[in-house]
Amino acid sequence: MAIEPRGTRPGRMLDPTRIMIYGVLIVAAVYYLLPLYVMIVTSMKGMPEIRLGNIFSPPVEVTFEPWVKAWDTACTGLYCEGLKVGFWNSVQILIPSVIISIMVASVNGYALANWRFRGSEVFFTILIFGSFIPYQVMLYPLVILTRELGIFGSLYAVILIHTIFGMPILTLLFRNYFASLPQELFKAGRVDGAGFWGIFLKIMVPMSLPIFVVAVILQVTGIWNDFLFGVIFAGTKNFPMTVQLNNIVNSTQGVKEYNVNMAATILTGAVPLLIYFLSGKYFVRGIAAGAVKG
Repeated sequence: MAIEPRGTRPGRMLDPTRIMIYGVLIVAAVYYLLPLYVMIVTSMKGMPEIRLGNIFSPPVEVTFEPWVKAWDTACTGLYCEGLKVGFWNSVQILIPSVIISIMVASVNGYALANWRFRGSEVFFTILIFGSFIPYQVMLYPLVILTRELGIFGSLYAVILIHTIFGMPILTLLFRNYFASLPQELFKAGRVDGAGFWGIFLKIMVPMSLPIFVVAVILQVTGIWNDFLFGVIFAGTKNFPMTVQLNNIVNSTQGVKEYNVNMAATILTGAVPLLIYFLSGKYFVRGIAAGAVKG
């Protein structure tokens, strides 16, 4: 008797569907990677080579002087101290804003998912509504609020604003993630005598690494790339990195140094890119688990 081959039938190498999928992916990859390539090669060229006009050609003579200048001596307004000052301002804004907003939002989401209280649905509806309010609508009241608190023009004002605006969407993500976990675990914890914090810290948090990674990526990206809150609330001596990048790129004095501008842009975007690449495998998993559910 003839032996029938087993396993899945091999697909054709030139399958039309496969060709279309890979074609779309290649076009999308080129579309997003080409500007990054231009930025990198331009940042490694000297100005005489840039003036030749071929932006796609690799550098004939590689130089890292634009990177050093962008970091250390580029003029960001009245001061010529480079991006390093704005980098440390952004770090001081980022760390407490991310930690506080995620801590508060995770507890909010846990309480809304597992510890229903009177008015919880109304509270959740208000939070959802707050997620979609444009930032510009709240600017003037927030300026008055931070002025009355005595923190306007300081890093504390920017930290407070980012913490407040990050909590609605993070609470939504955490609430839906905790609601998707098996309720038997929560009930078993109650039977064993664990209270509110015991269940949260010993059961929920260890099972929630993907959604915490999603929250960190969302907050780091949003806070680090923010320009509006930084330029309004930080004060001239506390500008974050994005505001200083804007001052470097839009400077109208002297010669336009495109290599320095490109190097400064890459340095400004390096932190969220690094965070995403290091933890990206958890991102899709956490987004899917924390998606909006009925």
